[in-house]
Amino acid sequence: MAALPEELAALIPAYLGGQRWYSGAEAPDPSLVNIDELKELWVADDGTRRLWQAIVSAGPDWYQLLLGERPAGQRAEFLHGRDEAVLGAAANAYFYDATLDSEMAKVLLRVASGGGETATFARQLTAEQSNTSLVYDDRLILKVFRRLHEGRNPDVEVTTALVGAGFEHVATPLISWRDERFDLAFGQEFLAGGTEGWALAVTSLRDLYGSESRSPEEAGGDFAAEAERLGRVTAEMHLALQSVFGSAPAAEAASSWSRLLDGFGPRLEAASAVAGKSLWPDCSLLVDRFGRVREPGAYFRVHGDFHLGQVMRTDNGWRVLDFEGEPARPLHERTAPCSPLKDVSAMLRSFHYAARHVLAEHRVAEWESLLPLAAAWEAHNRRAFMDGYEDVAGIQVLLPERGSVSAVVAAYELDKALYELEYEQAHRPEWVPIPLDALDRIIYGAGSDE
Repeated sequence: MAALPEELAALIPAYLGGQRWYSGAEAPDPSLVNIDELKELWVADDGTRRLWQAIVSAGPDWYQLLLGERPAGQRAEFLHGRDEAVLGAAANAYFYDATLDSEMAKVLLRVASGGGETATFARQLTAEQSNTSLVYDDRLILKVFRRLHEGRNPDVEVTTALVGAGFEHVATPLISWRDERFDLAFGQEFLAGGTEGWALAVTSLRDLYGSESRSPEEAGGDFAAEAERLGRVTAEMHLALQSVFGSAPAAEAASSWSRLLDGFGPRLEAASAVAGKSLWPDCSLLVDRFGRVREPGAYFRVHGDFHLGQVMRTDNGWRVLDFEGEPARPLHERTAPCSPLKDVSAMLRSFHYAARHVLAEHRVAEWESLLPLAAAWEAHNRRAFMDGYEDVAGIQVLLPERGSVSAVVAAYELDKALYELEYEQAHRPEWVPIPLDALDRIIYGAGSDE
């Protein structure tokens, strides 16, 4: 069998460092990078083109590289403007990210499905950060996992478990490709014609900000009915997750809650440096309020990264996507039992993100008049979401006592805002004002217990 040229290995560290799905801030030390596994997945009949799969270790992490090989010479048109997708030339050939190559993407579908699926057309989605998603004939989407973890990938594990439990608000699983150690790819029904929750919310806000109305209920694109339906689906998801994975013992839940509260001090100190003022003195009163919660409610496996970009509105209602959890957190944290109010608070934070994101489309001179509309839209949809969530039969059993619900939601909103601040500093510095604004509101504007 053919093998990759030795000089190609020297190109991999710089290639990894240029990928959005690489976890490090800069290219890895070449001495720490190794090709642990190598497979030739396909070779063209004339022998001029090949598809390779390489499992690469870089320090403690593993990555899946899917490499196309073509004869050296003129670069393929689909690589135009995509320098980060090219490793370079070696041994009279050049190597590149094969998922951009429609021919090789279709080969990959056949390999991942064990020959059970074929397609006429393939295209790559461009919005992915931590994985690569390929759409085939607008009927199937294959998520190729780039950063690998030994054992089950949370998205595969949770989605499959929810379908087995009868939860219908996920895209139907069609392909699960794995080897002895890793989940490599996951294929599901492609929700053609669906609209991402973020896009619906943004449209609603644009309608409001551009209208004569001073009330989100009266604007043409009121989102509240959808927010309420989404709240119901979220509660149904939590009931299904608890039924499949079970609840952690009460002592474990209490310990996890205590660790969350204990961690606020150092995290707020770090946030204070960004905010330009000390947040802890005022926030200590809020954390004291959290500490008065006697029982935080049931802890079990939750979505973990729930926001408007992770839900899709289809003709058949809302569908929930991507159960991998927050990408900046380690895997053991993403899969640990947690309060369902973590997901609730994350969606509430997403409403705030949408309102402030659309506000930024307007001139600063308009903000004074639009800020009350932003706050009103957010409050309106928060209420609708919570009404839908709390109206689902059985959900109250999983929550803390009613007088503590708002405190637990506020604690997880604070946790999420601090996570967002850390994430935006690293990846989108221009968005840092959004979590900073949230911290101000949570710390200085949170109300008393219900």
